[in-house]
Amino acid sequence: MAISPPSDLVMDVVQAADPHEVLAAREKLKVNEAANQAVQMAANGTGFAAQITNALNAASTTSAASGASHGATARVGAAHDQSKIPEVYRKFEASIASTFIQSMMPKDSEDVYGKGPAGDYWKGMMAEQIANEVSKQGGFGIAQQVYSQALKHERNQTPNVKTDETDRSVAMNMITDIQRRTFSPLETDETKKT
Repeated sequence: MAISPPSDLVMDVVQAADPHEVLAAREKLKVNEAANQAVQMAANGTGFAAQITNALNAASTTSAASGASHGATARVGAAHDQSKIPEVYRKFEASIASTFIQSMMPKDSEDVYGKGPAGDYWKGMMAEQIANEVSKQGGFGIAQQVYSQALKHERNQTPNVKTDETDRSVAMNMITDIQRRTFSPLETDETKKT
């Protein structure tokens, strides 16, 4: 005995459903598929951090092979000289990069991060993690530039070993005034009257 339905049951159900609910269900399926792909990429070692490392390695190989200008070579070299830059400067760069990255992220991503303040919080955390990875791999050069300026400022700063006569006389007058007030007899109401 065979059943021969007059139409496709699945399509009848889809057509009878609310169109907004159908779109929402499709979006949820897309989000789940993207999340599964991200997990698989991370498990295979082809996630975000691996892509950044591969891109930097490719850039260093390309610039070295083509005899790139000093500026490009210095930027790629900066990625490998991150150990010389203190962690404070790297974190400073990451905080600035986090702001830039968060502003570049999609505005209508409630399906991924959630709605309201919690969604904004998760979106900010994602931007922070991306910025940390970028900074660890060499970043935009902000940390290196700020660190080199701090070193330059430190080298140019010399203590004032000379004192001119005006400074000396002002200091001596201040000391004399303090001594005079300290060692003079205390004035009381009775001494003022006499």
